[in-house]
Amino acid sequence: MRLEDVYIRGTSTRLPSRIPVADAVASGACPPRVAAATGMESVAYSPHESAAEMAVAAARTALERSGTLGGDVDLLLHADTYHQGQDLWPVASYIQREALGNTCQAVEIRQMSNGGLAALDLATAYLTAGHGHSDALLTTADRFCAPGIDRWNTDPGTPYADGATSLVLSRRGGFARLVSLALHADPELEPLHRGDDPFTTAPFGHRMPVDFEAAKRAFVGRTGISYAITRAHNGQQTVIKQALADAGSELCDADWVVLPHFGRRRLDSIYHKPFGIDPGRTTWEWNRTVGHLGAGDQFAGLDHLTASGRARPGDRIVLVSVGAGYSWGCAVVDVLETPAWAA
Repeated sequence: MRLEDVYIRGTSTRLPSRIPVADAVASGACPPRVAAATGMESVAYSPHESAAEMAVAAARTALERSGTLGGDVDLLLHADTYHQGQDLWPVASYIQREALGNTCQAVEIRQMSNGGLAALDLATAYLTAGHGHSDALLTTADRFCAPGIDRWNTDPGTPYADGATSLVLSRRGGFARLVSLALHADPELEPLHRGDDPFTTAPFGHRMPVDFEAAKRAFVGRTGISYAITRAHNGQQTVIKQALADAGSELCDADWVVLPHFGRRRLDSIYHKPFGIDPGRTTWEWNRTVGHLGAGDQFAGLDHLTASGRARPGDRIVLVSVGAGYSWGCAVVDVLETPAWAA
């Protein structure tokens, strides 16, 4: 989908603290093989703040940077993957109360690690369909903590991180323009994160912490590894090709490619080699100090490139995402100017 007059006014990322991977290995929390395979240096960690509280902090910063007031926001979408700090609770309404104080629609999105771009797609459709005339506030947040998640072993190829992001999407202008956006889904891969376990009546009814590797082994045991790899690659290729075609561009034309914050071995096998992406054109050197932020990797990468001053006016940035379910996303963003809050 090619877009016109849809802009990004502000971004932000909330990362309270970091855990050095060397310290996690020394304490026995992170197996040495995981540290070696992922190449991570540190992982973002929240000692005290819940996911919801981090989301509010990120939202307030993004709103301040964009010069957006509560009355300017027509839609709030919050994407997450894990516990937000309370049970049976509308976290989007909490973020709305604390960061906006208005009466717009506030909705939570659970599309796993593709949630950020899913929110971007829905917000774009909402604003361009005439439901809103100003801005949409998008947030993501997760706190992957014990006992439900083992950040090092729940998904061994990708250390999980705590943090939040926010992005203000606007029809009124901004420092960057959203050029195109594509999403694709393949539910035949849904069992990859479910496995053969029966449905339960309460959370963590099978095991604690969650074990994604066990689910993957069960699925691959039935279908074969090549089936899963081929369908996963095809899904990601579909959205990348579509978004770039709509933008009239090729992947090699991009100045920056923001990829999911996976470990290095997984990035090499899924993205760098199959798509010919030079890691030097990605945010890897920063990603490896952060870890996987659930639905927030793409917004965080865009914010890092902008706030650090690495993305300059005229640069084209391609955001790439994938989430269990399975679904994929790709967005093309053109930087128009350096915002005042950038380094």
